[in-house]
Amino acid sequence: MAYDIKLFYLFNNLSGKSEVFDWFAVFFADYFGYFVAVLFFAILFLAPFYRDRIKVFLTVAISVVLSRLVITEIIRFFYCRPRPFMAYTVNQLAEDANCSFPSGHAAFFFALAMAIYFYNKKWGWVFFTAAVVMGIARITSGVHYPLDILAGAAIGMLSAYFVFYLTKRYENFC
Repeated sequence: MAYDIKLFYLFNNLSGKSEVFDWFAVFFADYFGYFVAVLFFAILFLAPFYRDRIKVFLTVAISVVLSRLVITEIIRFFYCRPRPFMAYTVNQLAEDANCSFPSGHAAFFFALAMAIYFYNKKWGWVFFTAAVVMGIARITSGVHYPLDILAGAAIGMLSAYFVFYLTKRYENFC
């Protein structure tokens, strides 16, 4: 746990030194996810390589709901880790309510990225990059510890794998 705090401060200490950097940290921590969601729908409906749009959409939708609204919330019900700005003196750029562990943002966007990756590797890597940037920005802005992001990422990726595995298995029975 001490490494988690040290790594948190490594990123968080980057904030508070430049208004431009802080603006970008807040943008990527709080608002970039909306652009990522719009990009997902744009490539889902405009890109020619997604022949089975409904299957892709359902895989993504079920994966993000499972990871963010089910698994993350069950964990938070039993274990509520206070956010860094609630427990320590930090450079707080953003604010969030509820528990810190695991990161709901990371669970959501890593589930999205992993589900897309199963259907298109190139776009999957684009979404993984976006998820990593958002995770680092949430650490930098003082709302998550690195372990929160890693746990959310693992939950998201495992949820997407589970949903994709079930869809493939279901296809074999039809």
